Amino acid sequence: MSTALKQVFNKDKTFRPKRKFEPGTQRFELHKKAQASLSSGVDLKGAVQLPTGEDLNDWIAVHVVDFFNRINLIYGTICEFCTDRSCPIMSGGQKYEYRWQDDHKYKRPTALPAPRYMSLLMDWIEVQINNEEIFPTSIGIPFPKNFLQICKKILCRLFRVFVHVYIHHFDRLGTMGAEAHINTCYKHFYYFVTEFNLVDRKELEPLKEMTSRICN
Repeated sequence: MSTALKQVFNKDKTFRPKRKFEPGTQRFELHKKAQASLSSGVDLKGAVQLPTGEDLNDWIAVHVVDFFNRINLIYGTICEFCTDRSCPIMSGGQKYEYRWQDDHKYKRPTALPAPRYMSLLMDWIEVQINNEEIFPTSIGIPFPKNFLQICKKILCRLFRVFVHVYIHHFDRLGTMGAEAHINTCYKHFYYFVTEFNLVDRKELEPLKEMTSRICN
């Protein structure tokens, strides 16, 4: 990453604190392996494939946390421009609107301003990935039976951040000189979720044209 981009994507811009892997753990080693593949010039389609002998759930867990950190960082760069006034509804253009629902305050799908939706989303994901019963970090503790379903929901909702940023704030990222970096992050995410069928194709529709342009 260039010096200019490092200044754009600095830790102070992170929307939420980054989740890190503990050194010495298997998850940390997998994370290093994934990062090494990305920085070695390997094509992204190859980089997302499950390494021989590795557990699929571990591989997905590492990537879910990594994508949370990266997308969190991307949104952090534009969050000061994403306001209740500029984005009164969490959407992806006029055709797609995303409503928030959880098991607490919002038990029914509720239309919210984009900043509020993003805040609730990042809080919700943090709870999931910091829950040892869902994302175990100790050797010998199994993943829950519904682990894949939880990850699919997390990744589906993270994809909506890309949708909103690309459609409503991409000019701002272009002004920052960050377009190439965001495109690479998106390609990595797209190749991963499609490699393991983690996001429904219907959910990917809002960025179909963008995907065709940068992923082919």
